[in-house]
Amino acid sequence: MLEMSGENPKEKKTRRKFEPEFKNDAVRLVELGSQSIKEVATELDMSEATLLNWVKSARKTKNIKAINNPDIIEEIRRLRKENERLRMEKEILKRFSAFWVKETSER
Repeated sequence: MLEMSGENPKEKKTRRKFEPEFKNDAVRLVELGSQSIKEVATELDMSEATLLNWVKSARKTKNIKAINNPDIIEEIRRLRKENERLRMEKEILKRFSAFWVKETSER
């Protein structure tokens, strides 16, 4: 049988271990938006899938922290109330403008 590139296919590859600081820095490079996951993974000589997993995990952790932050919860409540008030104002203005158009066209 032919061996590919001189390696025994039955040999297991050893897994690389990455320090948490390295993971955080790699995710930060992606989060900055100047490079894609593929570009960062290539630059760091690592698997694109591994980096994607790190990025997903970091985003999930950020969302969980944000959800549990009382300031953010209060801000969401405030914005929902404001949003509802603005919807009502918009509806009132639509009705008034329809009424105004009708009144001015009848004169």
